[in-house]
Amino acid sequence: MAKAVALVSALCILAAAVVDAHKEKFHVEGDVYCDPCRVQFETELSYNLAGATVRLECRDIETKTVTYSMEGVTGSDGHYSLTVKGDHEKDICEVIPVKSPKAECSEPMGDYERAKIECTENSGLHNPIRYANPIGFMTPEILPACGPILANLATFNEESS
Repeated sequence: MAKAVALVSALCILAAAVVDAHKEKFHVEGDVYCDPCRVQFETELSYNLAGATVRLECRDIETKTVTYSMEGVTGSDGHYSLTVKGDHEKDICEVIPVKSPKAECSEPMGDYERAKIECTENSGLHNPIRYANPIGFMTPEILPACGPILANLATFNEESS
């Protein structure tokens, strides 16, 4: 009888560990925007993209193989929220813009326009929500209205030097 109780207890502990390993651990949140000035950062002419598709990918640090991947879509405000299952301590996780809902703003900003995210409990962060940097798409041509904005940025940079 004691062996049966020990066996059942061990099975319960194992089952709990398996269930815990598959629990939802983190929520990754961020925004997707359109860059009509092609400067690859937000300006006053940038706007959030509702219905944009993003992908969160985690890759093993050493082998670079994808260990976790999921996609999501931005809401009406251009904001997305992805639920990440498991702990990805030995991975590099990034959010990547996949598809724009607007043909006039669908050019990806390039591979460096990825938002890196810590998806591990051992990061020193105590909040289960991880906030990603904004990511986005560009228009094929710079809008004429960007000229004064970019000139103001250049003037600001000259004054700062």
